Amino acid sequence: MVSALQLLEILLNGLTIGMVYVLVAAGLSIVFGVMDVLNLSHGELLALGAYFAFSMVVGFGEGGFWLALVVVPLLVGGIGALLERGLINRVYGRGQLAQILLTFGLLLIIYDVKQLAWGTDAKLISPPSVLNQAVDLLGFSYSRYNYFMILAGAALTLVTWALLQHTRFGLVVRAGSEDREMVRNLGIDIDRYYTLVFGFGAALAAFGGVVLGGYQNVNPEMGNAVIIPAFVIVVLGGLGSFRGAVVGGLVVGVIQSVVSTFLPELQGMLIFALMISVLLVRPEGLFGGGGDSVDAGDSEPSDFVSGLGGGVLSERLHTRLGVAVVALLALVPVFEGVLYSGFVVSLLTTALIWALFALSLDVVLGYSGLISLGHALFYGLGAYTVVLVLLHVTPSAFVALALAMAVSALAAAVVGRLSIRVSGVYFVMMTLAFAEIVREAAVKVDFTGGSNGLFGAPEPFYGVGPVGFRFSEVLVGIEPFAFTGDSLFYYFVLATAVCAYLFVRRLMRSPFGTVLQAVRESELRARFVGYDVQAFKRRAFTVSGTLAGLAGALFALNSGFASPSLLNWINSGDVVVMTVLGGSGTLYGPMLGAAVFTVFEERLSSIIPWWRLLLGTMFVLVVLFLPKGLVSLPTRLHGLVGGREDDAVGDTRPREVETDD
Repeated sequence: MVSALQLLEILLNGLTIGMVYVLVAAGLSIVFGVMDVLNLSHGELLALGAYFAFSMVVGFGEGGFWLALVVVPLLVGGIGALLERGLINRVYGRGQLAQILLTFGLLLIIYDVKQLAWGTDAKLISPPSVLNQAVDLLGFSYSRYNYFMILAGAALTLVTWALLQHTRFGLVVRAGSEDREMVRNLGIDIDRYYTLVFGFGAALAAFGGVVLGGYQNVNPEMGNAVIIPAFVIVVLGGLGSFRGAVVGGLVVGVIQSVVSTFLPELQGMLIFALMISVLLVRPEGLFGGGGDSVDAGDSEPSDFVSGLGGGVLSERLHTRLGVAVVALLALVPVFEGVLYSGFVVSLLTTALIWALFALSLDVVLGYSGLISLGHALFYGLGAYTVVLVLLHVTPSAFVALALAMAVSALAAAVVGRLSIRVSGVYFVMMTLAFAEIVREAAVKVDFTGGSNGLFGAPEPFYGVGPVGFRFSEVLVGIEPFAFTGDSLFYYFVLATAVCAYLFVRRLMRSPFGTVLQAVRESELRARFVGYDVQAFKRRAFTVSGTLAGLAGALFALNSGFASPSLLNWINSGDVVVMTVLGGSGTLYGPMLGAAVFTVFEERLSSIIPWWRLLLGTMFVLVVLFLPKGLVSLPTRLHGLVGGREDDAVGDTRPREVETDD
């Protein structure tokens, strides 16, 4: 039986981490409420604050901690203001996808900047001696530093509330969250307030990073560890609601403390399940729909998913280029050992698998206007299904692939039916939540191998029953053009990717695809015409999830293992980057983007440890100056040579925020 003192300790532990969540979530919520920006790099700003605090403690000793509480939020707040003024304000009015993509690029940049400056090893911030001791009250002993975290977080939260409620700054912020155009029409320089709000949100996160750094170690992954619960909190409370962020942060902190004590096997899953439940019943969140929250927006991500139109290349030339690319890819194993090593074949096999994954996402992103941060769920399910089938059912690769696609299709149908009830950022968070629930389950369930995953799958048998072969046991062709093993699997993946592309292209040129594009361009008009918009979106999501599962299945056939890392939300972010990098809404563009991303990542990571910095910089430039992706380069260059520029591509000046208010 649990004693009252144990319950008190559980409650205080929840309030301790809950106050950090409040500071992070409040900054996220305020920024979204005023600017409609869902800042994926917000967690990295928290981590940046923790690292700055570490440097100040090292440099100034115990006094450095107290100094950091004041200086670091101002410093990181200034960095946030510069980021808003120099980069983020350039994508206002271009849809939520532009902001998500830009801040994801900033996440990559800041992540590597931390490692360049402070290294990869965990750092320790020693709290001042006055806080680094226990307090005994009525037989209950508890850390003084934890009390400090609770009181400091509560004080800053109260100051923030007073600032929002009783100052001119707060009045403009609250008015801007209600009706930005009204504020602008009153003659208020709302752009300056955008900068201040973004900087203020960054400062709140930095303060949270300072106090969290004294509670645990400072490490490169701490930003990612905090940002996901923060997203859950702002969605639970209601996007744009400061009150929702405060209540949600404390509730999530306490629930996590209770679950970790009594139901550790459910830790990490219950919060996401709670968020899904709340969104299904009350899509605007617990405190949404009132005067202090904003709408999450629709699911139309603007010029990033509009395709290329006719372009400067004819349909016939496109086809010829596609055939030429496939022919060149088919020649890759021919020159293995002559012009390059077998590593090139392995690298391109990986690139083709990611290309298929990116193609799957383009079905919902490029043709339906749905931004999914949970597509790693289907990729991981495909991989796990293949390994489980090979280990426990049959060595047949065809049976494993068929079951992987069936499992992924079923999961996509369920997730799609539930998630498509909401739109905009809420849809993004619903898909993320489902993926995180499955990832946490994969870590804790025994038959998935736990955190280590599943290894040692037998070499797949390409056939059914006794009829078939293993790639390592056959030799196809005549020397010197004889292929076996990895080369044959490469051709199998290439053929699968080409067939998948042709299938999706045919699908998108059918009446079904035409309706999807109409929904993407204007969901309201499509609904008025009489189409069941949600039904079409659900079907597209199911097709997309099935193809993502096929990509994961091919990965497992190639590697022989599956692990929870495949389900990580960063993989979903990576495939979104690949899709937009190549050119969403074109099918072949995302496949090109995946190939470029994979090769770039592999080659850079083997040469320099800070490859994410270069990749993030490249991606930020693409978002700002080439939103239609790499496949739009011919059109872009043709316009420049001809003295024309596409305003949607070339004009990166700050634009007025478009709103549906």
